[in-house]
Amino acid sequence: MENKDTHRKLNNYACASVLAASTVSAIFGYVSGVMSGALIFIQEDLEISDLEIQVLAGMLHLCALPSSLVAGRTSDYIGRRYTIILASFAFLLGTVLMGYGASYLILMIGNCILGIGVGFALVVASVYSAEISPPSSRGFFTSLPQVSLNIGLLLGYMANYFFEKLSLKLGWRMMVAVPSIPSLVLIILMLKLVESPRWLVMQGRVGEARKVLLLVSNTKEEAENRLREIKGVVGIDENCTQDIVEVPKRTRSGEGALKELFCNASPSVRRMLIAAIGLHLFLRIGGSGGIYLYSPRVFQRTGITNKSKLMLATVGMGVSKVVSSLISMFLSDKFGRRILLLISATGVVVSLLGLGFCLSIVEHSKEKVVWASSFTIILTYLFVGFMSIGIGPVTWVYSSEILPLRFRAQGLGLCVVLNRITTVIVVTSFISIYKAITMGGIFFLFAAINAFALCFYYTLPETKGRLLEDMEIVFEKNSKLEIQMKPHSSNLQ
Repeated sequence: MENKDTHRKLNNYACASVLAASTVSAIFGYVSGVMSGALIFIQEDLEISDLEIQVLAGMLHLCALPSSLVAGRTSDYIGRRYTIILASFAFLLGTVLMGYGASYLILMIGNCILGIGVGFALVVASVYSAEISPPSSRGFFTSLPQVSLNIGLLLGYMANYFFEKLSLKLGWRMMVAVPSIPSLVLIILMLKLVESPRWLVMQGRVGEARKVLLLVSNTKEEAENRLREIKGVVGIDENCTQDIVEVPKRTRSGEGALKELFCNASPSVRRMLIAAIGLHLFLRIGGSGGIYLYSPRVFQRTGITNKSKLMLATVGMGVSKVVSSLISMFLSDKFGRRILLLISATGVVVSLLGLGFCLSIVEHSKEKVVWASSFTIILTYLFVGFMSIGIGPVTWVYSSEILPLRFRAQGLGLCVVLNRITTVIVVTSFISIYKAITMGGIFFLFAAINAFALCFYYTLPETKGRLLEDMEIVFEKNSKLEIQMKPHSSNLQ
């Protein structure tokens, strides 16, 4: 076992690789952020209804469904690196079409292509980050895609504010076309970076995997230990020294993984699947997607009608998200995933209850209630902050690290499909629901959902510092106490 300082050291090559891969998350974040403001200008320019706006917003997430479903199998077949390139190409084509934006139909097509890229990006960025990262700093590295997403969101909000000053026809087109540049850069960059060592071992390319692990591990001993663990999971003799090893086709391509996951999985793997699916379900039905996308409408309820001020208010949300996700990135490996989830969910519930209360007062008062309007903005920022310090990033960190190698890409793909389905439901119904039960009512509804989520998070075991190959041991027993008491040499903390 290596000394404590070695474990805390961040590997520069691993950091660079994960940062590059996380750019695809930043692009998605930018698109999500910029659309919150762009939709206002698109509706005014193209003279379309609220229903058409909801459909346009939902198309991004709806078209992410099929690509999310095949993203796991695709990344098992062509590799994590080329799947990121595929996502980047979809972002490039989609943003060019959106920027052209000659009609509502063109916008729908462009948004659909963007959605395809989103489906691939959400799956593969997390898988690649988890598989590249050393165990001692995996929480830090696997938080990078979510941090990048939040930075992208902030940049999207800032683009809304600055491009709003251009003419109506040019402004929103510039907003949505910007991601075409980083998409092209990422395609070129990913061609230069290494493939996931775990995917290489799945293909029998053990020699290449060893070279990659030597680059992304802190010591040669750590690299050899990681390689030995991966070979054991894939079914290769740990003492095998060959660079090229024949492995079954099912292992190389991930064939039959989903069927096995549902029909023949062990109790511990079933618990992993329930944990991963539950995290993604509560992340989205808790209302975050709708609140982020329609935040300008929330702020309009407080009396902010000037479009420039509305865009500036959303920038504050972006700042809150970035700061909180950065804090989460540094705390995840120190305090663990579970404690961040519990703190986050508690703060989210309190913030949503406060928002429901303040917005109810605003909506039922004939005159402007300054204190309630001010607290609505503050509580929105607090909601965003609490969501981004735990539930947001930890959902992706936890779900990408707990599933066994054979099921990881396709299992996470399944989680992303559920993530997108619930996002589509929330963003396409948010306006209709708040018109039916009031804006305050919808926040009370989200508070109740997140209270249930808090109970679910309490049942999850801690995973910090564990090797990816050890997760079945972590989930072998239901009791968190029993898991903590079980001695294990791979626990690096």
